[in-house]
Amino acid sequence: GPTRKMPLTASAMDFFQLFVPDNVLKNMVVQTNMYAKKYQERFGSDDAWIDVTLTEMKAFLGYMISTSIHHCESVLSIWSSGFYSNKSIALIMTQSRFEKILKYFHVVAFRSSQTTHSLYKIQPFLDSLQNGFDSAFRPSQAQVLHEPLIDEDPVFIATCTERELRKRKKRKFSLWVRQCSSTGFICQIYVHLKEGSGSDGLDALKNKPQLHSMVAKSLCQNASGKNYIIFTGPSITSLNLFEEFEKQGIYCCGLLSTRKSDCTGLPPSMLNNSAAPQSRGQYRIRMKGNMSLICWYNKGHFRFLTNAYSPVQQGVIIKRKSGEIPCPLAVEAFAAHLSYICKYDDKYSKYFISHKPNKTWQQVFWFAISIAINNAYILYKMSEAYHVTRYSRAQFGERLVKELLGLEDTSPTH
Repeated sequence: GPTRKMPLTASAMDFFQLFVPDNVLKNMVVQTNMYAKKYQERFGSDDAWIDVTLTEMKAFLGYMISTSIHHCESVLSIWSSGFYSNKSIALIMTQSRFEKILKYFHVVAFRSSQTTHSLYKIQPFLDSLQNGFDSAFRPSQAQVLHEPLIDEDPVFIATCTERELRKRKKRKFSLWVRQCSSTGFICQIYVHLKEGSGSDGLDALKNKPQLHSMVAKSLCQNASGKNYIIFTGPSITSLNLFEEFEKQGIYCCGLLSTRKSDCTGLPPSMLNNSAAPQSRGQYRIRMKGNMSLICWYNKGHFRFLTNAYSPVQQGVIIKRKSGEIPCPLAVEAFAAHLSYICKYDDKYSKYFISHKPNKTWQQVFWFAISIAINNAYILYKMSEAYHVTRYSRAQFGERLVKELLGLEDTSPTH
């Protein structure tokens, strides 16, 4: 749960600023103004440009975040006369001023001579965000490594023509997280670029098990010695990785796939499906030390690798039609935590920012902001302030937008 007690009067902005404080926003102001100056020195002066202020930067973020609350297709729709227009917030800043800030917006304006990282334009922000996550929240023992759902809203995709879909550029990165499965709080983010050379580029993609192992190690670098139980999907699950994690005091439970997983070191007899007909709930087990390989049957063979649960402990999977199906406890635990993540993916997607920039660092930035709002709401719900105001997820987002824009209305929205 939360590591600090927030006051009863804490606002949505107070929770958001646990992760995106004023000093981070002030740095964005400085970097944006520096970039605008350099841009104009190179391409000619822009008489319409005036240096951005902290108040304007907060309003700029507020407008972007409002696209997730009101699900408008473009942030510029706010100033239009169409369905997605929003006159109540459009008056805070003119459209032309917003577009100027959008044109010059930067988190890091220039590459330093020592920088080799491809995400240098956003890495300081991601580091700051990570420090906020670490200091504000203590996760539960059970956590999940996965790729959160960050694709575009299917409603928008359905309204696009084939030509528009072809014009949309594919994302050049994948986003992985370590997430507390009992609360949905995202503890750590890892961004993998799909282009470029070196260990974080295309060369690594050619060997997917190696890439996913590298991702898992990066996500768990702060988890050593804390006896966490990490749940993993088939792409990450491997004997070598689990044994390495066990030495660090990290325990694992993962679904295994003969097609997607690295099956090095596992007995072939357990990877082949038996020819004899099996009844639902039957399973076989092979053990080596603390590691168990479980092959469980339920309308198909499912394999699990774990050193976090004893294979002799019994559990059940409850199905609506067929009732209870017996299984080892590891299988029950994996199914439960997977369902938690599906639920939290659906909730987290409520804060997707609809703005779709072409630049990769900007795409990563807006996804990171979405995650920060999601985490802020989770902390709010676990605080005493929630019992005073009781904002829903959507109302919390609306409050945050209004506070960023400096609107005085503080009454709950129903």
